[in-house]
Amino acid sequence: MIKRKPLKRPSFLSRNALLIIGLVLVGIMSLSAVLAPWLTPYHPSHLNVDNLLQPPSTAHIMGTDALGRDVFTRVLHGGRVSLWVGFVAVGISSCIGLILGLVAGYFGKLVDEIIMRGVDVMLCFPSFFLILAVIAFLEPSLTNIMVVIGLTSWMGVARLIRAETLSLRERDFVQAAKAAGASPMRIIFNHILPNALAPVLVSATLGVAGAILVESSLSFLGLGVQPPDASWGNMLTEGKEVLGVAWWLSFFPGMAILVTVLGYNLLGESLRDLLDPRLRQ
Repeated sequence: MIKRKPLKRPSFLSRNALLIIGLVLVGIMSLSAVLAPWLTPYHPSHLNVDNLLQPPSTAHIMGTDALGRDVFTRVLHGGRVSLWVGFVAVGISSCIGLILGLVAGYFGKLVDEIIMRGVDVMLCFPSFFLILAVIAFLEPSLTNIMVVIGLTSWMGVARLIRAETLSLRERDFVQAAKAAGASPMRIIFNHILPNALAPVLVSATLGVAGAILVESSLSFLGLGVQPPDASWGNMLTEGKEVLGVAWWLSFFPGMAILVTVLGYNLLGESLRDLLDPRLRQ
């Protein structure tokens, strides 16, 4: 009788390689931003007329800009701005989307119609142009950018949570809570919300990448973080002016945006596959 060797199950690393890559990229960029003041001896706004447009070297590993400022220092501090915008904007949009989605999905009928028609109206406007229009009437500032991005990006979360709530409100544990006399708010926040958080986590992770791209785009257009404060977007604008003689001014901020957005996208997609049992092999 021939004995068959048991099949080896793939390791966690091989099954979740993209998740590990995403975590590593996000971890590196986040730690670099948090530890920026201790990773470089330079100040992001310090001018040095003796080191204008110096290429990468041992003294300045990413070179210097047209005002002699250290590009590595500015990339690190620009990361703090971008990540802060991403987290706060996603926090605002997730809170709004959670509340509206839960209320629409649980109560249904007229409440659901009103909320979802409001979602449809918001989705009719291209979000980036809506943000541009609002920012044009407000003073360009970090606070305004975070609030405006958060207030114009909650619709996807609301639709996700509404769909989850519609499914969960018919489950036996929710019906049992109703039979026990629990109030609607208690049922929503104690029974439905904990079971509907998985898609929100995925959406929030992907939303951070989107918010970083929006902030970088606004700063690139001059409507975001204003000089001399460092932002990846306004660093790209400065690099555009001298792209032919100083490639590093555009290359390193662009790579920072690419690595950060890629990391959050990989992390979000991997979390979706991990948390959704329907997508598991």
